[in-house]
Amino acid sequence: MKNLFTFVGMALIMALSLFLAVITGDYGPWYFAWLVGTTMIVLIAVAGAVMYEKQDAESQDKTGRLH
Repeated sequence: MKNLFTFVGMALIMALSLFLAVITGDYGPWYFAWLVGTTMIVLIAVAGAVMYEKQDAESQDKTGRLH
């Protein structure tokens, strides 16, 4: 039964992908690049913020005071 749900889920994803490909037409690659690029920018910004917070917390622990 689990395999049936997996198959149906993958079939629905494939149908949605084909539908979006037909709707977007020649602009499909542009939309794909825009979505991937936006996702990458957000992830890189979050990673930078996490690294900054980690470094700031470590420097506060070493000095024993707040900046």
